[in-house]
Order: sequence, then C-alpha cells, then structure tokens
Amino acid sequence: MIERILFPVDFSPACAAMAAYVKRAAVMFGSRITLVHVCDLTGNNGFELLARSMPEIAQDHQAVAEDQLKSFLESDFPPTACSRILRFGEAATQIAEAARTGGFDLIIMPTHAGQFRRMLLGSTTAKVLNDADCPVMTTQHAEEVIPRPREHRIWVCAIALSEDSERVLRAASSAAVAAGARLSVIHVTNAGAEREAHRRLEDLLKAIGCEAQVSIGTGPVKQSILDTASRSDADALIVGRPPRWGALGRMRDLTYSLVRDSPFPVLSV
Repeated sequence: MIERILFPVDFSPACAAMAAYVKRAAVMFGSRITLVHVCDLTGNNGFELLARSMPEIAQDHQAVAEDQLKSFLESDFPPTACSRILRFGEAATQIAEAARTGGFDLIIMPTHAGQFRRMLLGSTTAKVLNDADCPVMTTQHAEEVIPRPREHRIWVCAIALSEDSERVLRAASSAAVAAGARLSVIHVTNAGAEREAHRRLEDLLKAIGCEAQVSIGTGPVKQSILDTASRSDADALIVGRPPRWGALGRMRDLTYSLVRDSPFPVLSV
C-alpha cells in the first residue's frame, strides 16, 4: 500500500530527528524513501545585492542547497538507496506537487511549530496537510521522544461517522494490515447516544471486513480522542482529511488541533 515515502528536509534539528520515524515507517511497509528539499532562489540578506547580481546569488543558493541535500543524513539514507530531489519555489506547494507528480504514497515531516505550537503548526506543514493528496504523517515531538520499537504497532483511528468515515476506516484498516498493526477505533458522541454510535461503528466495520476494538467517548472531542489513544498505549493516531476541497480548504479545526496537540505521530489520510 505504501511503497514510496517522501521525506521533505530543511536541514533543521527537528527534521534530522524525524529520520527515525521515516526509517520506522519504511521498515513496516517495505517502502522506498526519497528526500526532497525546496530551495528559495530569490532570498537574500540585502547586503548580497551590493556585490552580486540576483542570477549570481540564485546560482550560489542552488549550489549550497545541492551540497547540503547530498550530505544531509547520508548515513541514515545512503544516496545509492534513497534518491534526492531538489526543487525551487514555495516550500509547501513544491512538496505537495512533488508527491503528486512522483506518485508518492506518504509524506512524513515534523510540525515545526516552535514556541507558537499552541497557536499554529508552522506554515509549511499546515499547507502541506491542506494541499497534499496522499496521506501525511506528522509529529511535534521528534526531538524529544524516541520512536517506539518497531515491534510495537498499536494504532487508533478516530472516526466521525460522517459520509467520509468509510474511506478513512478502509485506509486505516489497509495500512494496519500491511504493517501488522493492531487497530482500534474511537468515536466521540453526546451522552446518551453511545449505544447507537457503537452499533453504527460495528456495522461499518463489518461492511468493510475490518476487525478492530471499538471505543465510544463523550465530552470534548479532541481530548476524548487523545485520552483514549494514550490509554491504549498507541504509537500512532489516524485521522481523516476531506478528500475534496471546500470553501475553507481541505482541513478542519479538529484535525489541526489533533495534529498540533497529539503526544504521538498523527497519520492524516
């Protein structure tokens, strides 16, 4: 299912820390890895323009980016086994386009939210989540948390019981089967509606031939999902992104907040 992984790199410590998650996913799915870096040829510090022309500055930026990309994480991802792509322009647009035209099945990248994590994800990651057609895996703790052992594969899929739920659950189920992971499903509803929600989830699981433990939560949706995933000792949370663009874009507030605040990686499909 996931044969090709695209790993966007900007040479930052957070990006370097993400390498362990990329390798873990590649082992689980038997995937090939490609690194991509997007270079801004128009950027300059102002003083450069006093000594050189814009074409000369752009040429220097390209040469530096090529050298950095070639040597970045060379021992983790040997160039002989992992290809590298250098693109130019706006980072998120180029990453999403590279994934689309290159036929990649998964993008893995950190959130890069820094001290403003609680307000935003970081413009590049947020735009990639909105623009990419393929699944995107993100995490905000790459520099602080060591990934679980490869044998530990417990995943939780959050389902909204909407018209898109079957697509999300099919994707989660297929990925879990391919990776040999144990999958459980969480849905959050209003108090008093738990029995009906449980029945609908069981019917949905039966319809697609998926065997998964069902959990029904009540209360604040985001916190209920994260609490359930934490109690299950999950190493990944799977959430859905609408497959079609709406007036406000593809993403919704709940998906953003789950990606932003989850203590473990989030795979959005």
